[in-house]
Amino acid sequence: MMFVNAAYNYNVAVISDSGQQLSYSELSEQASRLYATIGKRTLVFCLCKNAVESLVGYVAFINNRVVPLMLDATMEFDLLSRLLEAYTPEYIWLPTERSGELNAFQSVYEFQDYTLLRSNVAHSLPLHNSLALLLTTSGSTGSPKLVRLSYENVLANAQSIAEYLSIDDKERPITTLPMHYSFGLSVINSHLLRGATILLTNRSLMEKEFWQFLKNEKATSLSGVPYTYEMLKRLRFFRMDFPSLTTLTQAGGKLSVELNKEFVEYCVASNKRFIVMYGQTEATARMSYVPFERAIEKLGSIGVAIPGGEFSLVDDAGCAINDLDTQGELVYRGANVSLGYAECGDDLAKGDENLGVLHTGDLAKRDSDGFYSIVGRKKRFIKLFGNRVNLDETERLLKPMVSECACVGTDDRMVVYITEQGRELEVKQFISTKTGLNHTAFDVRFCPSIPKNSSGKTLYANLEL
Repeated sequence: MMFVNAAYNYNVAVISDSGQQLSYSELSEQASRLYATIGKRTLVFCLCKNAVESLVGYVAFINNRVVPLMLDATMEFDLLSRLLEAYTPEYIWLPTERSGELNAFQSVYEFQDYTLLRSNVAHSLPLHNSLALLLTTSGSTGSPKLVRLSYENVLANAQSIAEYLSIDDKERPITTLPMHYSFGLSVINSHLLRGATILLTNRSLMEKEFWQFLKNEKATSLSGVPYTYEMLKRLRFFRMDFPSLTTLTQAGGKLSVELNKEFVEYCVASNKRFIVMYGQTEATARMSYVPFERAIEKLGSIGVAIPGGEFSLVDDAGCAINDLDTQGELVYRGANVSLGYAECGDDLAKGDENLGVLHTGDLAKRDSDGFYSIVGRKKRFIKLFGNRVNLDETERLLKPMVSECACVGTDDRMVVYITEQGRELEVKQFISTKTGLNHTAFDVRFCPSIPKNSSGKTLYANLEL
């Protein structure tokens, strides 16, 4: 059993914002009941909310060698349909209210507000023996591209995080990130491993119920992406009093140096920890952290590799860069590096294609203390609300809709240039719907012509952010 250690049977595993709670023993029992209906190794789509039912499903699958693809419970039906067509899962675990959308499946098990659906056609999709979990690569544009994670990946990352954050069974993390997101799932994994009590809520920071739940249940930690901390500042978090809250962690994109400094100073004054981390789904979530005792000194840095991991820098030819303060592509090595990608059902039979090495696509440099800082991106990716989004993929998504477009951006904001005036709002709504990301992440602007060089390549540097 990967999670739900018998040593923690009498500990409270989860408390929901509706007041429901399960011990580790009860969580294990409910997971076993769900698995008994499936009874074999197969593929299941798990449509997640931060709810007890989602957690029961995840534990049932990961502990019994059923392979879940973790998805947003609110994802659009057309996106879900594309994934169903590409991967033909035998089962789907989803909110009962959505079960009527899938006529080709029949209900075979129910637990509270969730239903297990089984396909009318039995599938025997080949699954590699080490394959444990599938996650989407980003705030996706409907691409069927998935990250394949092994049991070793998931366990190694959970153990490493639990070690450097000193997680024990007294911890009570509150969920601010979705379970289908690699960072959010890694929070759950690392705390389940150590017998902690997970406080599950779908409430946003903007809702008073979230803060009441945090206070009533004495949450000890909170995790977020840069947008989370921007919202916390707007909500005057620094004036709030939560004595139980002792750890704040941040990943999912680069936080501004100014805001980073404000949170570090607040935590120093309040006897709390603010820990900045860096990661990618391809590494099961997190790859580095900044030890809190060096947080002020190393503002803007992604820190050092997590326990069991190792960083290096390479030049364009793939040769190692050993000089200090010299830019190169950041390469990570560790047991948490994924097996590779999948783009169709047949890919689930593939073994380990990465062999523990991840070329991140990020450009970085290393200082004399061995701390790394990101200075740019080798490829055109940005992070929106913690989700990695491919700018080129977004342009391809827009091509059938507009005659010409160009996408640029920084973390937490994408700027889309179009050559058709008057369609800005339409394009914004379209991208927001397709990506499943809030429309505030997108700024659509009219541009009479997209700047290009003599060979027809877009000059992105000439477009204003």
